[in-house]
Order: sequence, then structure tokens, then C-alpha cells
Amino acid sequence: MSLYTSFAVAGAGPTIGGRIVKALLERGASVVALARPSSTSTSSPLLEGAKIATADYADVKAVASILREHKVEVLISAVAYGALPSQSTIADAAKEAGVKLFVPSEFGLPTEGGKGGHMVIKSQFADYLKSLGIPSVRFYTGMFMEFVPQFAGVDTGKFMVLGKGDASFSTTALEDVAGFTAHVLTSLPPAKLHDATFRIEGERTSFNKVGALYASKNIPVEHVTSLPEGYVKQTLLQGLFEQGRGSSGWDNYVDKDIPENAHSGNAAWPGHQWKSIKEVLEL
Repeated sequence: MSLYTSFAVAGAGPTIGGRIVKALLERGASVVALARPSSTSTSSPLLEGAKIATADYADVKAVASILREHKVEVLISAVAYGALPSQSTIADAAKEAGVKLFVPSEFGLPTEGGKGGHMVIKSQFADYLKSLGIPSVRFYTGMFMEFVPQFAGVDTGKFMVLGKGDASFSTTALEDVAGFTAHVLTSLPPAKLHDATFRIEGERTSFNKVGALYASKNIPVEHVTSLPEGYVKQTLLQGLFEQGRGSSGWDNYVDKDIPENAHSGNAAWPGHQWKSIKEVLEL
């Protein structure tokens, strides 16, 4: 069976979607960046070499027309949290256009079997893809390394740790996430991708371990019982991580971490040298 060569990326912004576009292009794939008319990302250098198409994600006919025009085989969604509901109509368009594989917007903590918040939204969408008969592949990557400073409040001049800070969690560099995604989608046969899940981990660490790196750069580490006002997402994430739920190996069905599963997908990219937090954050 032949490999996939034609892709569309919805949500091709500068965080992960645009990087996936770039990584696919570097592997010789045909890529169309599917943007909404209001998008400001279409002029990004990350999209250089990609075809650009704009459409309202809610317009199933328009999106389907673009997918058919470019003979898209695989549709990758990298839409942000606020746009997750738009995936349903994008999936409808994919079904109408005969897309063979859908990559939903995961690229974070495991959501299968999750019972709250975004995990429910993402799990329900996975069920919706099954109801449409569209195969999917999910990527669990842990926290993007580049986001660690934000979640520890480094912008305050301190590295803040909520709780003990010794629970292990998974981190992966954005470049590695994009590269891995592009690698497996272009090198593995469809049978290895359809309804598969890849769990990857660039480095397993803890807030205390990362804090030690910052301390070596004379940025003080402070253990706190609460984060500053307005740090809602940071408080939520650090709380989840304190419970061990920040691992790519977390299993929501049994409610525990299975550490050896956290990097089980890494083997699909043999010979790759995964970036470290010290390298990415220049610590």
C-alpha cells in the first residue's frame, strides 16, 4: 500500500500547525494550509512553499471543495482550544471530499477516557470521526518544552512551583513534535496509522528539576501554595501535573501513569536525537 503524500493543515499558526506544515514540506509532501479568512498566519515564513486556501471552517461545501481541488489524503487539525468545536464541520467536509485520514487537534496530554474539560470535547470528537467512518491518528506529546516558563511564571522573575514539584511529567520540543508528526505520516503505511495513537516524550522531568536549571542561572525557585491572580491555566496545569497527569503515559481509564508508555511512540522515529529542556530553553 502506498504512503500518504498530500496533506492539509487547519490551524496552521506559529505554535504547532505551521511547524507541521514546514516539516511536511521538508519531506517533499504536498501541503495546503487551510486558514480562516480572518487568519493572520498566512504570511508566516513557516508556510513558505505551501499552498494557501481560505474558507470559513463552518462552510462544509467550501472546505470540501478545497480538499478535493488539492486531492488531500490526510487532514491535520491544529486548531486552538477555542476552535475545537469547528473540528466537527471540518470533519464533515473531509468526509464529503473523501479524505482518508484525520489527525485531530491533540498534541498534549492524553485525552482518551478523560472525564473533564477539554478531554471530553476531544474524546467526543474522536467518537464523531468514528461515526463518520474516517480513520484517525492521535498524538500525545506532553507539555511543549517552550511552554514551561509560562506555566512556572518565569515572567515574574521567579520560577514558581505549586505544591511539591517532584511529580514527573512529559515534555517535547515543538520542533520534535512537528518533525515526528510529519515523519510518521509520510513514512508509515496507512495500516500503521489508521486509528493509531502515538505517545511521545522528548524528556521526562519535574518542576523541581527544571527549577534547578533556572536556579543555576540565578532565577530563584519559589514553592507556593497558590499562583498569582490571573494564572488560571497555570494553576490548573500545575495541579494536574502534581497528580502525575502530565505524563504522555497517563491512562485515564485506570487513572494512573504508565511511565513506559510515555515514550512508546519514540521508536517510530529511529535514530532521532530528541531535544532536551536545557537545550530548548537555553539553560
